[in-house]
Amino acid sequence: MKKILTINPGSTSTKIGVFEDEKEVFVKNIHHETEEVSKFPTIIEQKDFRQEVILKTLEEAGIELSGFDAIVGRGGLVKPIVSGTYATTDALLKDLREGVSGQHASNLGGILAHDIASKCGNIPSYIVDPVVVDEMEDVARISGHPKVPRCSIFHALNAKAIAKRYAKDCGKKYEDLNLIVAHLGGGVSVGAHKHGRVVDVYNALDGDGAFAPERSGGLPAGGLVRVLTSGEVDAKTASRMVTGEGGVVAYLGTNNMIEVEKRANSGDKEAKLVRDAFSYQICKDIGAMATVLEGKVDQILLTGGVANDKGMMEDIKKRVSFICPVSVYPGEDELLALAQGALRVLNGEEEAKIYE
Repeated sequence: MKKILTINPGSTSTKIGVFEDEKEVFVKNIHHETEEVSKFPTIIEQKDFRQEVILKTLEEAGIELSGFDAIVGRGGLVKPIVSGTYATTDALLKDLREGVSGQHASNLGGILAHDIASKCGNIPSYIVDPVVVDEMEDVARISGHPKVPRCSIFHALNAKAIAKRYAKDCGKKYEDLNLIVAHLGGGVSVGAHKHGRVVDVYNALDGDGAFAPERSGGLPAGGLVRVLTSGEVDAKTASRMVTGEGGVVAYLGTNNMIEVEKRANSGDKEAKLVRDAFSYQICKDIGAMATVLEGKVDQILLTGGVANDKGMMEDIKKRVSFICPVSVYPGEDELLALAQGALRVLNGEEEAKIYE
């Protein structure tokens, strides 16, 4: 039995989990007040603060560092890489610190895993399926203008884990299936999984596909250009319109989809319209990915926090079930997915990849 510590840093939280093989024995979502993290000029400078909080939490729970076989952190914005479990090498740590593809709290995952592993007698440390996993086919990268190529940034960790979980549930290999996986959370990403590779996916961060609770999705390009050139907003404000202050929160003033559901069900016509449009656009993305797979789709998988909205899931099923059957996996089992990635290496099922 292998004992693994998993670390998933978010903007105002650090989720940690302790697993014995795949069995969850301890989970804690450590909330950080905005004032606590905002005093650090950069995300990387939060490292010591977050590490201290993690170690204190483990100590208070009576969990000793000496018992772990590996530490695994959420992968960050490194260079585009293929799916897998990566050892926290010097090259990987360097690019996480520098944020070669951008700064995000998830960049801290691998750094924290490596540093805590060193305190445990230099046991192995890894990252698993960061958001920059890139398996897109070349034809999918063409956007319409060479200065703005389409790129792969999506919820790879959860999407891959759910796809593999579905394959296991039905007694098949992930590599033998064609799947469409829609991750529905603070961001939305819908991808075509073709025999184990995500050959096309909507960019969940930068404005592509369906809008999300706090992201605009694919805005009409001409309209966005007119907003930028109108003098009404600066570049920083426009960027927030796309990521952070776009989507549902721009229309309704909240990114809480539970609240949106309640408002819609209580007769709020605007909330109902936005909620309907949200599921409508997701269905359009699923339909598009079905064409990528030439209509040969074994299953559509709906996952993420928003998948807890049973009414919306039924609405989506009504529109897309003509393609193939639909399965719903509510929530995000990202801590378990991290543990499973480390386990595959520790158990010799696959080799740890080396980042270059």
